Amino acid sequence: MLCSVQSRAETHFLIPGGPGGGWDTTARAVGEAMVKSGLDDNTSFQNISGGGGGRAIAYLIESGTKKGDMLMVNSTPIVLRALSGQLPYSYRDLTPVASVIADYGAFAVRADSPYQSWHDVIEALRGDPKTIKVAGGSARGSMDHLVAAQAVQAAGIDGRLLRYIPYDAGGKAKAGLLSGEVNLLSTGLSEALDMMRAGQVRILAITADEPLVEYPQLPTMKTLGYDMEFVNWRGFFAAPDVSQAKVQEYSDRFQRLMATPEWESVRQRNGWRTLFTSQDAFVDLLEAQEQQLRDAMKALGFIHR
Repeated sequence: MLCSVQSRAETHFLIPGGPGGGWDTTARAVGEAMVKSGLDDNTSFQNISGGGGGRAIAYLIESGTKKGDMLMVNSTPIVLRALSGQLPYSYRDLTPVASVIADYGAFAVRADSPYQSWHDVIEALRGDPKTIKVAGGSARGSMDHLVAAQAVQAAGIDGRLLRYIPYDAGGKAKAGLLSGEVNLLSTGLSEALDMMRAGQVRILAITADEPLVEYPQLPTMKTLGYDMEFVNWRGFFAAPDVSQAKVQEYSDRFQRLMATPEWESVRQRNGWRTLFTSQDAFVDLLEAQEQQLRDAMKALGFIHR
């Protein structure tokens, strides 16, 4: 445990989705590591679902700094949903603080699924793209949908034909897979790993750019022969009226966290890659991703502007 921290704090994490999804996992894992490393005295969590994350964003904007140290976790969907018009807000309506991790996409089937490999899924889709129902924890045109569409597109199948079933948050999408409502789950690797450890699913492929040292048994799209990769950043945002001094304080705390054994334990457990960027670099990342996703969404017919 760190003993030399000069000032301690209590952080309230706002989670724009229900329990069990990637945002929930990230916020709670970061909070856990903050407390165990001594960088926070205490952390608290608040799940606000609805509107594709819009309700939580509106709450953060309305609350401002009146409720103390409050940070909202978010990720690539805040860019995607703004581009598709599903959100009336964008990251520009908030104060970007820092990115913390990179997570990868994962495609999972139930443990008793007849699909033994990603190649099996692709062959079934080649025969009839409507054969396989794909679950995701967000709306059509969102990240889970886009990643799955890009994955099948890499195999020469029109991603627009994918039969995507949207659920409200990752926990409900997992339940849909386990109940047999769908055949395949498109989700973040950290959520899929929890289910794999519980013996509920088999992970057929991940979207990392190279095999993961901690999970070498998980095939990447590239090692399977498909030219596709996808990295989902996750990071934190503050209210629009937060001071620059407070942003720097948050950023410094995250940077210190990244160097602790408590963080390394959380990172390995979830299969994440540390992706710490302070505010300026985070904004650069957001702007670059916005352009990349706009191009991909146009190509797949999700947007036309």
